[in-house]
Amino acid sequence: MKTAIYLSTAALACLLAAPAAAQQDHVDIDWDPQRNKENITPFSARVNSPEVHDDHTVTFRVLAPEAGSVTVSGMMFAGDPDRRRAEMTKDDRGLWSVTLGPLDPNVYLYWFQVDGVQMADPNNTYTGHAAMPAFSMVWVHGDGPAFYDARNVPHGAITQRFYHSDVTGGERYMLVYTPPGYDPAKKYPVLYLMGGSGDLPETWTMHGQANFIMDNLLAEGKAVPMIIVIPNNQMVHRAHPRHTELSFPLIEREYLEEIVPFVESNYSTVPDRHWRAISGLSMGGRHAQYVGLRNLDLFANVGILSAAIAVDETPALRRADFNGQLDYFFLGAGTHETSPTARHEVLHRELEALGVDHEYYVGSRGAHDLIAWRHLLYYRFLPNLWRKLPANQ
Repeated sequence: MKTAIYLSTAALACLLAAPAAAQQDHVDIDWDPQRNKENITPFSARVNSPEVHDDHTVTFRVLAPEAGSVTVSGMMFAGDPDRRRAEMTKDDRGLWSVTLGPLDPNVYLYWFQVDGVQMADPNNTYTGHAAMPAFSMVWVHGDGPAFYDARNVPHGAITQRFYHSDVTGGERYMLVYTPPGYDPAKKYPVLYLMGGSGDLPETWTMHGQANFIMDNLLAEGKAVPMIIVIPNNQMVHRAHPRHTELSFPLIEREYLEEIVPFVESNYSTVPDRHWRAISGLSMGGRHAQYVGLRNLDLFANVGILSAAIAVDETPALRRADFNGQLDYFFLGAGTHETSPTARHEVLHRELEALGVDHEYYVGSRGAHDLIAWRHLLYYRFLPNLWRKLPANQ
C-alpha cells in the first residue's frame, strides 16, 4: 500500500527555502556557528556546549555525574590576572555549567578540567589540535562577519605539500596559500609564516584564520597579492632539554636547504630578497628573527610577533649599514602581554637605542594568543608588506 504525501504550497516553499542555521550544523562556514538558532543539540553531543547568546555571554556545559570538580579555562581570561579559570556548578542530573561574559566578539580557545584532567569540550564539534593535546574553540559573534571570518569574497587556495627533508631525514609538509586568481604566468612575493611552541602549520589556518584574513584584505584593496607558505617549524621535540640550542640552527638549515628551494621550484615567485618575507608568532617569531637576520641575502622583510631575541644574539643589528638591509622590519605584540620587561618591549628599546628603523605596534584585546596575532596580521603586518616597493610585475 502506497502512502500519499501532500504538501501545501506554503509548506513546499519552506522546504525549498534555504535552511535555517542550527547550533554547530557545519553546513556553511558560519561567523556565528555556536549561536543557538533552532535549539538543536550538535550531532552526537549530549548537551549544547558552548551556547553563545546574543548578549555576548557564553554558557559552557558538560554532563559528568560522577565528577567532583569541573572548571573551564581559556583565552577569554586574557587581561584578567586574577582569573584564569571559572568553576562550573552541578545540578541534580549531573550537568555542570557556567555562563561567562559578556565577552568581546572574537574566537577563543578553551578547555575543561574534570577532576584535574584537562580535556576538550566533548560536546563541541569545533576542536583544535597542534603538537599538544586537543582543545576547543568558541566563536563569540558580533553583528556580522569579523575581519577574520569567511566572507562572500574571492578566496585563495590552501594546499598541503609534502616533501622529503635531508635535514630531519624524514617526510615533512607545509601549507601553501595562493591568492584568488593565482596565475603561474605572473610572479608573486612570498611570505614564510611560522607558528609557535607546540604549533603545527594548521594553527595559522584552523585557529588563526590567516587565509580568510588575507582574502578579506585583498577584497578590500589593503594588501598586495602574495603566496603565504606555512612550514612546520617543529624541528626538535618541544620538551627536549636542548630544544633552543638545537632547533634554531636546524630551522635555518631547513629554510636554506629545503623550504625555499621547494617553494621556488613549485610556485611562480619573485626570486629576489626584496620580495621575500619571514615572520612568525612566539617561537616562530624568534625563528624568523634568527633566520631572517642571519640571511639578509635571502630576506629583506622580517616580522616578529610576540617574540624577540636579544640584540647580542643577532649581531647584524649592530652593523652600521643595517638600516639599508631591510625593507620592512615589524615588531608587534598584544596589549595584555606587554610590560617593561617583556622581551619584545626590551628589543624595541634596544633597536631605538641603536637607531634601527622598525615599526613597533602593540594592540588588540589579546595577550600571548591568537586574539593578538590575528589582529597584528590584519591591521599591521600584511597590509604593510611590500608597500614601499615598485610593482613586481
